[in-house]
Amino acid sequence: MEKLKKLSLAAQIFIALVLAVIAGLLMQSHAEFAATYIKPFGTIFLNLVKFIVGPIVLFSIMAGVVSMRDIRKVGQIGGITVVYYFCTTAVATAIGLAIANLFKGGFPALETSSLSYEAPEATSKMDVFVNIFPSNFLTPITEANMLQVIVTALLIGFAIILLGDSAAKAVDGINLWNGIFMKVMEMILSLSPVGVFCLLCPVIAANGPMVIGSLAKVILAAYCAYVLHAIIVYSATISTMGGMSPVKFFKGMLPAIMFAFSSASSVGTLPINMECTENLGASREVSSFVLPLGATINMDGTAIYQGVCAVFIASCYGINLTPAQMVSIVLTATLASVGTAGVPGAGMVMLAMVLTSVGLPIDGIALVAGVDRIFDMGRTTLNITGDASCSIIVSNILRRRGAKI
Repeated sequence: MEKLKKLSLAAQIFIALVLAVIAGLLMQSHAEFAATYIKPFGTIFLNLVKFIVGPIVLFSIMAGVVSMRDIRKVGQIGGITVVYYFCTTAVATAIGLAIANLFKGGFPALETSSLSYEAPEATSKMDVFVNIFPSNFLTPITEANMLQVIVTALLIGFAIILLGDSAAKAVDGINLWNGIFMKVMEMILSLSPVGVFCLLCPVIAANGPMVIGSLAKVILAAYCAYVLHAIIVYSATISTMGGMSPVKFFKGMLPAIMFAFSSASSVGTLPINMECTENLGASREVSSFVLPLGATINMDGTAIYQGVCAVFIASCYGINLTPAQMVSIVLTATLASVGTAGVPGAGMVMLAMVLTSVGLPIDGIALVAGVDRIFDMGRTTLNITGDASCSIIVSNILRRRGAKI
């Protein structure tokens, strides 16, 4: 029991996945029993995730915005950095959706009779845009409308910044509540192994080995998108805006890339990432600002993961995502990269937000949560590589402008 406690959460979830597969295969002739008596405990876990997503997004983004007063002090560095991070994250989500749609034919439609889903009515692009903005303060949270929650948080955060020192108590309050909800999220995610087992076991009992083969396909789709984003987006931006050969960049980044892949920790890779970017010619002043900010809000790899998993989960339910839903996924994943900053298990939290934003059942998270560590190794590597590319680009732009850095 003591050894089990020492296992990382990722290892515990993976063990839960294996046990769920074994139990599900053994219970194929008792699928109804699994759906009736095991599935409810998974539903409890999902209810807790749904409960915390709204508050965690609201207070995380407000805390992030009020702390961005430092970005105004560094002026050009902050502006270029934030624009670059948001643009590459949006492109990453689009690439993830595109690659996932190419693989969609290999994703199975599973038997999910124990799960309920009603397809939302088709929404026009203008309605999607209008619906981003809330008409009521509480409705976004009660209805779990993530885009409206994000806009609410941004508006309140900017207002607090404009109030200046007179809002100091509000800043302290936001940071306090942000810490409280972070701790609640940590408590809920500690139940992930139980939740994954109870959600996945009934699905495998109903569908058999077909689920297992589909996981390999979704992992392959994600890694294809990771590599494509690195080769196309980072190579293009490094060569055009960074004034550097992509080959030189990726060669110089190898130590950080290997560490990130093995550790799956963006924050843990920071010291090595700083050393690599400075060796490649980035300014220490730029790197010391851009890289920590990137470890917090730049999640290109995670955005790809959202797009791939959203298409995969939709396919498992026999649902074809509409163009309007895909636009919503891009917007939510891009803005949510700030909203889940610093949250343990950020990928799962973001995926819950993305699925909620397009009306997909978040029960599908159980299908991919067990192999999340495999996804995480690739997405963390892409995340820190994107941070480094921004550091090189910002340094080069400021150098060409003659700014002192």
